[in-house]
This record gives sequence, C-alpha cells and structure tokens, in this order.
Amino acid sequence: MRKEYDFTSAKPNPYVKRLKKAVTIRLESDVIAYFKALSLETHIPYQNLINLYLLDCAREHRKISLKWNSPAANSTP
Repeated sequence: MRKEYDFTSAKPNPYVKRLKKAVTIRLESDVIAYFKALSLETHIPYQNLINLYLLDCAREHRKISLKWNSPAANSTP
C-alpha cells in the first residue's frame, strides 16, 4: 500500500445517486415467503423484488388506506 495517493485527476462517481443504502426492516414471515417464492419463479433475488415493489409504490405515489381506532373513540363515558 502506498503512503500517499494522487487524486488530482479523479472523477466523481457517476452512479452515486443510484447507490443503495443498507437498512434493517422487520417483515412478517409470510411476506418474506411470498417474495422468496416469486424469486424462484423470476430468478431475481427476493431482496431486489422487494426493492422493485417498493420503488414502484413510491414512483406511483401509492398510499395504503389505514384507519386507526383511537382509544378515546372506543371508550364509553
């Protein structure tokens, strides 16, 4: 290994915007099983499939319909 390196002619990485970030996420086992089965059919790694699905949701601005029951609404006076 050199003591010093010359980076004067170095160029910025053109793919820096496409780099993926490692995260930890908790998924239910049936979700993982679904994407692993789909992975066997498509020959695409299941983590890539999950990423592609989430990317599609983000690009299409899909939103899940959630209704939360507040504890105050369920209580009777």
